[in-house]
Amino acid sequence: MESFLFQATIYLAAAVIAVPIAARLGLGSVLGYLAAGILIGPVLGLVGAETKDLQHFAEFGVVMMLFLIGLELEPKALWDMRHKLLGLGGLQVGLSTLAIMGIAMAYNQPWGVALAIGLTLSLSSTAIVLQTLSEKGLMQTAGGRSVFSVLLSQDIAVIPMLAFLPLIVVTLPQPTVSPDGSIQITTAGEAAQASDHGGAAADAAFSFIDGLPAWGVTLVTLGAIAGIILMGVFFTRPVFRYIHSANLREMYTALALLIVVGISFTMMLVGLSPALGAFLAGVVLASSEFRHELETDLEPFKGLLLGLFFITVGAGINFELLASDFVIIFGMALLVILVKGVILFGLGRLFKLRGRDQWLFALGLAQAGEFGFVLVSFSVTTGVIPDDVAETLLLVIALTMLITPLLFILYEVISKRSIDASVRPPDDEIDEEGPVIIAGIGRFGQIVNRLVQASGFETVVLDHSPDTIAVMRRFGFKAFLGDPTRPDILRKAGLADARVLVVALDDQKAARALVRYARGQRPDLHIVARAHDRTDAYHLYQAGANDIVREMFDSSLRAGRYVLENLGLSDYEAAEAQRLFYNHDRMSVRDLASLWDPEVEPANNKAYVARAKELAKDLETAFLNRSDEDQNTNH
Repeated sequence: MESFLFQATIYLAAAVIAVPIAARLGLGSVLGYLAAGILIGPVLGLVGAETKDLQHFAEFGVVMMLFLIGLELEPKALWDMRHKLLGLGGLQVGLSTLAIMGIAMAYNQPWGVALAIGLTLSLSSTAIVLQTLSEKGLMQTAGGRSVFSVLLSQDIAVIPMLAFLPLIVVTLPQPTVSPDGSIQITTAGEAAQASDHGGAAADAAFSFIDGLPAWGVTLVTLGAIAGIILMGVFFTRPVFRYIHSANLREMYTALALLIVVGISFTMMLVGLSPALGAFLAGVVLASSEFRHELETDLEPFKGLLLGLFFITVGAGINFELLASDFVIIFGMALLVILVKGVILFGLGRLFKLRGRDQWLFALGLAQAGEFGFVLVSFSVTTGVIPDDVAETLLLVIALTMLITPLLFILYEVISKRSIDASVRPPDDEIDEEGPVIIAGIGRFGQIVNRLVQASGFETVVLDHSPDTIAVMRRFGFKAFLGDPTRPDILRKAGLADARVLVVALDDQKAARALVRYARGQRPDLHIVARAHDRTDAYHLYQAGANDIVREMFDSSLRAGRYVLENLGLSDYEAAEAQRLFYNHDRMSVRDLASLWDPEVEPANNKAYVARAKELAKDLETAFLNRSDEDQNTNH
């Protein structure tokens, strides 16, 4: 017991220390878990051989991950994405597998081992890539959406890979001497089965297909899959209602675990991958009203078990092997990145990705991924890949993942030097002028444009996004393609004679630069600018904007007014409170903007803090006075 608690303390402490540090450095949680495993294993030697046994337990986190992935994918959504999933994603997995398999065979690996290596290294890191795309705001770009489609295809492809790997017939001659002195040759798969005869015998006792003919195995397998689908469609609702009657929160968690564990066990009984059953069940339950309940209950278990799995992988990395063959192994990692990058770059061009999007697609998916660890472990267990090859593969996968942050840095360098004009339509010839110029026609700019035009005034709409302009024209609104921050575009749009400029750009730095330039050219021009937050409002105020609208401020005021009305205030009283707060806040922003210093944190700016406290007291006084006036009026 003491030994177990000591090991648990080591693993949890390593995760708690390493993962937040990795997240703060922008490296992602997966690399944090790997680093934690490396630290407690090869570096400090705090854990040893027990990591292998623990890894088999932690692999259940992969089953949960695939169940949760299935919950996110309704059958209709899968069908709508079929072109990118099968086309872009399918081609990436297929071509990468064949290319890497060919290289492995060129280095004298048997075809079965080479195929397993190709399948393993064709996958990319979902955890690292998606987190990086979200952090850098690239998820909604064309390249980011294509990356997501391929990652989704890869996640789905893991299921048939797990089912297919045991079927590979690997011919790895392994001579053994029998008791009579003769030499016998066995395959790697046979050797693995022989070495695990005790476990196999135990599993056979619980197998429904042991001893059945081929047609019987098929019927049992189809029956198990059909049973999972039928239970998901017809039995989950009554069971959830029954659990709800107990009014015990932990019962929901118990039921969620029971679903995953039970389905996994059923799949094992019929000789299929537990991950396949979990994914199938997730897809069936994706349209259920209990989907979010299941996700909430299983997410912590999935995260911890997957984290534990990655720690055991890091702890099991053979650094002696890496040190002895560093050049070769590091070269193999670079070769994997190069081969996958070239294939991805070509597929990006085939699917009409250009410029920055094409580079994001190629560099973002060029690494191997966390599912590679799962496939390597599974391949060793089933005897597809020998232990020495598996150790090298684990090192190659880990190195490619560690290189991934450098690939995104390379993308940023390339994207800054790329010329968008080569991958986008030419700017429009602006042949109209109006009293109002609207720079940026996203969610904010669209509302302003519709209101102004509905009131009978002409507007000149500018935006640098071809897709946005195309959508506007599809709905009958005239807009011009062009960068609103360029002086020549503004001049053609009529900056010299315009009465109002509306700055509604998403890019905060570009918006400030535009305000600053327009104010320098037209001191008399009225500038209305969109601000992301109070700090951005200070920047825009100093740049010369007249009216600054924080994008969430007015909607928040409306929500607050609804709250007051439902707390008993009359419509008039709530409206007056909203008006009073609005006027005071607008005055406060202008007042504090004169004290705000971009080089000093507001909390460390003594004059700013003092004035903010005074303004807060003024607001309280104003509301107290207003309350007294209302009471006097009522009396």
